[in-house]
Amino acid sequence: MTNIIDDELFDINTVCTIRGHTCVKFGCGAINTFKEDFAKLQKGYKITTVGVITGKSSYKSCGAWDVVKPALDELNIKVLLYDKVKTNPSKKMVNEALELFREDKPQYLISIGGGSPTDTAKVISVLLEFPKKTMEDFYNGEFSPLAEERVPLFVINTTAGTGTEIDQFAVVSDLEFNPPMKPIFVTEAIYPTHAINDPNLLLSVPKGLTLYTGVDALNHAMEACSTVTRSPFSYDLAIRVSHLVHKYLPIALKEPENKTARYWLHYAACIAGISFDNGLLHMTHSLEHSLAAFDPKIPHGLGLAVLQPSVLKRTYAALPKIMAKFLLPFDQTLEGKPEEAEKAACILEKWLMSIGITEKIKDLGFTEKDIPKLVESVYKTPPMSTLLSIAPFPIDKDVVAEVYKEAMTPLSKK
Repeated sequence: MTNIIDDELFDINTVCTIRGHTCVKFGCGAINTFKEDFAKLQKGYKITTVGVITGKSSYKSCGAWDVVKPALDELNIKVLLYDKVKTNPSKKMVNEALELFREDKPQYLISIGGGSPTDTAKVISVLLEFPKKTMEDFYNGEFSPLAEERVPLFVINTTAGTGTEIDQFAVVSDLEFNPPMKPIFVTEAIYPTHAINDPNLLLSVPKGLTLYTGVDALNHAMEACSTVTRSPFSYDLAIRVSHLVHKYLPIALKEPENKTARYWLHYAACIAGISFDNGLLHMTHSLEHSLAAFDPKIPHGLGLAVLQPSVLKRTYAALPKIMAKFLLPFDQTLEGKPEEAEKAACILEKWLMSIGITEKIKDLGFTEKDIPKLVESVYKTPPMSTLLSIAPFPIDKDVVAEVYKEAMTPLSKK
C-alpha cells in the first residue's frame, strides 16, 4: 500500500509548534521548552502561585516532574499540588482540588497526565473564577463562561489518545446522580492556553493505557468524520488518524520504547482532538459514557472498543464511501457499498482483537438485564441526546438498546 502519511519525511527530534486555540509544543524533547515558555507567561500574568493537577505517581515516573518542579522553583513560584486524580475523574475530586486552590488562589494551573487530570483542571480553571458556582451549575447546563473568565491552563500531556490538550471539552462524572452520569462539558473557556506533547514522556506508559488511548483516538476520528456536522477539515484529519493508529499502535504495543511509534501516536491523538473539536462526536462516546458511569474502573478506550464495531456497522450503512476510506488501512477490499456494513464491522472487530481487545460488554460485568438502565443513563446525561442527533443515521431508545445488546458478544461469532 502506498504510504500516504509521509511519516518518514519528518524528524521526531525537531520540536515544532502547532497553533490553534492552544499553542502546542510537539516533538521529542518538547518538555525542555517548559521553563522558557513559563517564564514568559510569568511576566505577563504576574504568577506567584500555580496549582498543579495530576495523578498519584505517573507525573513523576514519566519524567515530567523532574523538569517542571525545578523550573518553578527557579522562577520562585509557589506550587499547590493536587495529586489524587484517578481514571474517569469525579465531582468529588474536583471539589477536593477546589478546596485546596481556593485558600490560596493560583494565577495559573498546570495539569500533568492524560485526559483525567487535564479534564479535572479544565473544570477547576473556570470554577476558581466563580466561587459561588459549583459543579451542579455545569451539570445543569446553566453556566457557560466566556473564554476570558477562567484561570489559564498549561497542559503537559503524557498519553496519546484524548486530544483534551487541544479541545474545548471536559468530562467529570457525577456518581451520586441517579442514574450515575458521565457528562461532557463544552465551552471555549476551557481551551488550554499552552500544551506540551513530548513523546519521550510516553515511553513508560503501561501497555494497557497505550492500547486504550490509541483506540480512543481512533474513535474520535471515526465519529468526527461521520457526523452530520463533519467538514472536509474534520474528515481529512480523521483519515490521517486512521492510517497512523493502524500503523503505529501495534508497534508501540510491541516496542514501548519505540520513539517513532510514540511520536506518531501522539500526533494522531492531537489531530483527532482537533478533528472532533470541529466535527464533534456521536454514538460510540454517548453510549460509552454510561458504561463508565456505572463502573468508573472501565478504561475509556476499552468501553469505546466494545461498542465501536456495532456503531461502525450502522455508520458504514449510512456513509459507505466515507467509512470505506476510513477503513482503507484495515482492509483494501471494501468498495464503499451499504451492504458491506456487517463485513466492515467484523474487520474492525478482528483488528481490535488482534491488538489485545477481546472483551465485549458482557466481559465488563454487564448483562442484557442492565440495558434499560444504560439507555436511561444515556438520555439523562448531558449532552448525549444532542450528540445522538448528529449521527448519520436516526437514533432512538430502541436503537441504543439494540447496539448495547449486539455489543454484548462478538459480531464475528453471531
